[in-house]
Amino acid sequence: MGNFLTWVIWLLAAAACLGTGLRVVTAANPFSSALSLIGNLASLAVLYLLASGEFVAAAQVLVYAGAVMVMFLFVIAYLGGRADAPWAGGTRLLQVSSVIAAVSLLAVTLVAVGLETGDQLSNEADVTRAFGSPAAVGELFLTDHLLAFEITSIVLLVAAIGGVVLGMRSQSEQDADRPVAAP
Repeated sequence: MGNFLTWVIWLLAAAACLGTGLRVVTAANPFSSALSLIGNLASLAVLYLLASGEFVAAAQVLVYAGAVMVMFLFVIAYLGGRADAPWAGGTRLLQVSSVIAAVSLLAVTLVAVGLETGDQLSNEADVTRAFGSPAAVGELFLTDHLLAFEITSIVLLVAAIGGVVLGMRSQSEQDADRPVAAP
Protein backbone atom coordinates (compact mmCIF):
# COMPACT_ATOMS: atom_id res chain seq x y z
CA MET A 1 0.00 0.00 0.00
CA GLY A 2 2.87 2.39 0.79
CA ASN A 3 4.39 1.93 -2.65
CA PHE A 4 1.00 2.60 -4.28
CA LEU A 5 0.58 5.82 -2.28
CA THR A 6 4.08 6.94 -3.26
CA TRP A 7 3.21 6.46 -6.93
CA VAL A 8 -0.06 8.36 -6.54
CA ILE A 9 1.72 11.28 -4.87
CA TRP A 10 4.44 11.19 -7.55
CA LEU A 11 1.87 11.25 -10.36
CA LEU A 12 -0.04 14.14 -8.75
CA ALA A 13 3.15 16.13 -8.15
CA ALA A 14 4.40 15.45 -11.69
CA ALA A 15 1.04 16.48 -13.18
CA ALA A 16 1.04 19.65 -11.05
CA CYS A 17 4.60 20.37 -12.13
CA LEU A 18 3.71 20.04 -15.82
CA GLY A 19 0.44 21.95 -15.48
CA THR A 20 1.92 24.88 -13.60
CA GLY A 21 4.92 24.90 -15.94
CA LEU A 22 2.60 25.27 -18.92
CA ARG A 23 0.70 27.99 -17.08
CA VAL A 24 3.96 29.88 -16.49
CA VAL A 25 4.64 30.19 -20.21
CA THR A 26 1.04 30.62 -21.41
CA ALA A 27 -0.36 33.10 -18.88
CA ALA A 28 -1.01 36.56 -20.28
CA ASN A 29 -0.78 38.22 -16.87
CA PRO A 30 2.80 38.31 -15.46
CA PHE A 31 1.53 38.04 -11.88
CA SER A 32 -0.39 34.89 -12.76
CA SER A 33 2.70 33.50 -14.43
CA ALA A 34 4.85 34.22 -11.36
CA LEU A 35 2.30 32.64 -9.03
CA SER A 36 2.19 29.57 -11.28
CA LEU A 37 5.97 29.40 -11.01
CA ILE A 38 5.61 29.26 -7.22
CA GLY A 39 3.25 26.29 -7.65
CA ASN A 40 5.76 24.68 -10.00
CA LEU A 41 8.57 25.08 -7.49
CA ALA A 42 6.39 23.62 -4.72
CA SER A 43 5.52 20.56 -6.81
CA LEU A 44 9.22 20.10 -7.58
CA ALA A 45 9.89 20.16 -3.85
CA VAL A 46 7.41 17.29 -3.41
CA LEU A 47 9.26 15.33 -6.11
CA TYR A 48 12.56 16.00 -4.30
CA LEU A 49 11.03 14.72 -1.06
CA LEU A 50 9.96 11.51 -2.80
CA ALA A 51 13.55 11.11 -4.04
CA SER A 52 14.84 11.45 -0.43
CA GLY A 53 16.30 14.89 -1.08
CA GLU A 54 14.99 16.62 2.02
CA PHE A 55 17.61 19.37 2.01
CA VAL A 56 17.06 20.17 -1.67
CA ALA A 57 13.29 20.22 -1.13
CA ALA A 58 13.64 22.63 1.80
CA ALA A 59 16.02 24.84 -0.18
CA GLN A 60 13.62 24.75 -3.13
CA VAL A 61 10.78 26.09 -1.01
CA LEU A 62 12.75 28.56 1.11
CA VAL A 63 15.13 29.98 -1.48
CA TYR A 64 13.32 29.74 -4.78
CA ALA A 65 9.61 29.72 -3.95
CA GLY A 66 10.25 32.17 -1.11
CA ALA A 67 13.03 34.68 -1.63
CA VAL A 68 13.59 34.58 -5.38
CA MET A 69 9.88 34.67 -6.21
CA VAL A 70 9.36 37.64 -3.91
CA MET A 71 12.08 39.40 -5.90
CA PHE A 72 10.39 38.39 -9.19
CA LEU A 73 7.03 39.73 -8.01
CA PHE A 74 8.70 42.95 -6.85
CA VAL A 75 10.32 43.44 -10.26
CA ILE A 76 7.04 42.69 -12.07
CA ALA A 77 5.22 45.21 -9.89
CA TYR A 78 8.02 47.74 -10.35
CA LEU A 79 8.11 47.44 -14.13
CA GLY A 80 4.33 47.53 -14.47
CA GLY A 81 2.98 47.20 -18.01
CA ARG A 82 6.42 47.42 -19.59
CA ALA A 83 7.16 43.79 -18.63
CA ASP A 84 3.99 42.26 -20.04
CA ALA A 85 5.28 40.80 -23.31
CA PRO A 86 9.07 40.94 -23.73
CA TRP A 87 9.04 38.29 -26.49
CA ALA A 88 5.94 39.51 -28.31
CA GLY A 89 6.47 39.48 -32.04
CA GLY A 90 9.49 37.19 -31.75
CA THR A 91 11.21 35.91 -34.84
CA ARG A 92 10.25 32.69 -36.57
CA LEU A 93 13.70 31.31 -35.69
CA LEU A 94 12.92 31.68 -31.98
CA GLN A 95 9.67 29.75 -32.37
CA VAL A 96 11.26 26.97 -34.43
CA SER A 97 14.21 26.60 -32.04
CA SER A 98 11.81 26.39 -29.07
CA VAL A 99 9.91 23.54 -30.71
CA ILE A 100 13.16 21.74 -31.57
CA ALA A 101 14.38 22.09 -27.98
CA ALA A 102 11.09 20.78 -26.58
CA VAL A 103 11.08 17.77 -28.92
CA SER A 104 14.72 17.02 -28.06
CA LEU A 105 13.98 17.08 -24.33
CA LEU A 106 11.00 14.79 -24.85
CA ALA A 107 13.13 12.36 -26.88
CA VAL A 108 15.88 12.25 -24.24
CA THR A 109 13.30 11.67 -21.52
CA LEU A 110 11.62 8.85 -23.43
CA VAL A 111 14.96 7.16 -24.15
CA ALA A 112 15.99 7.39 -20.49
CA VAL A 113 12.67 5.99 -19.29
CA GLY A 114 12.85 3.21 -21.89
CA LEU A 115 16.38 2.24 -20.87
CA GLU A 116 15.48 2.32 -17.19
CA THR A 117 12.44 0.09 -17.63
CA GLY A 118 14.57 -2.38 -19.60
CA ASP A 119 17.29 -2.36 -16.89
CA GLN A 120 19.83 -1.21 -19.47
CA LEU A 121 21.14 1.76 -17.51
CA SER A 122 24.21 1.38 -15.30
CA ASN A 123 23.97 0.04 -11.78
CA GLU A 124 23.00 2.32 -8.94
CA ALA A 125 25.75 4.32 -7.30
CA ASP A 126 26.80 3.56 -3.75
CA VAL A 127 25.43 6.55 -1.88
CA THR A 128 26.00 6.91 1.85
CA ARG A 129 23.27 8.11 4.20
CA ALA A 130 25.17 11.39 4.82
CA PHE A 131 24.95 12.26 1.12
CA GLY A 132 22.82 15.36 0.66
CA SER A 133 22.57 16.14 4.36
CA PRO A 134 22.73 19.82 5.34
CA ALA A 135 26.13 19.30 6.97
CA ALA A 136 27.59 17.62 3.87
CA VAL A 137 26.15 20.24 1.51
CA GLY A 138 27.35 23.10 3.73
CA GLU A 139 30.84 21.61 3.93
CA LEU A 140 31.00 21.33 0.13
CA PHE A 141 29.73 24.89 -0.36
CA LEU A 142 32.23 26.37 2.05
CA THR A 143 35.26 24.33 0.94
CA ASP A 144 35.34 22.83 -2.55
CA HIS A 145 32.70 25.05 -4.18
CA LEU A 146 33.21 28.35 -2.35
CA LEU A 147 34.04 30.29 -5.53
CA ALA A 148 30.92 29.08 -7.35
CA PHE A 149 28.82 29.85 -4.26
CA GLU A 150 30.13 33.42 -4.11
CA ILE A 151 29.76 33.94 -7.86
CA THR A 152 26.12 32.89 -7.54
CA SER A 153 25.55 35.50 -4.85
CA ILE A 154 27.12 38.16 -7.09
CA VAL A 155 24.91 37.10 -10.01
CA LEU A 156 21.80 37.45 -7.80
CA LEU A 157 22.98 40.90 -6.67
CA VAL A 158 23.50 41.96 -10.29
CA ALA A 159 20.01 40.65 -11.14
CA ALA A 160 18.49 42.74 -8.34
CA ILE A 161 20.37 45.86 -9.48
CA GLY A 162 19.34 45.15 -13.07
CA GLY A 163 15.70 44.97 -12.00
CA VAL A 164 15.96 48.38 -10.35
CA VAL A 165 17.75 49.87 -13.38
CA LEU A 166 15.12 48.45 -15.76
CA GLY A 167 12.40 49.87 -13.54
CA MET A 168 13.85 53.35 -13.49
CA ARG A 169 11.87 55.75 -15.58
CA SER A 170 13.30 58.59 -17.56
CA GLN A 171 12.22 62.16 -16.90
CA SER A 172 10.21 62.23 -20.15
CA GLU A 173 8.23 59.11 -19.10
CA GLN A 174 7.51 60.68 -15.72
CA ASP A 175 6.38 63.91 -17.37
CA ALA A 176 4.10 61.99 -19.73
CA ASP A 177 2.36 60.26 -16.80
CA ARG A 178 1.65 63.50 -14.91
CA PRO A 179 -1.87 64.83 -15.29
CA VAL A 180 -2.12 68.05 -17.21
CA ALA A 181 -3.35 70.92 -15.03
CA ALA A 182 -6.44 72.69 -16.30
CA PRO A 183 -5.85 76.43 -16.98
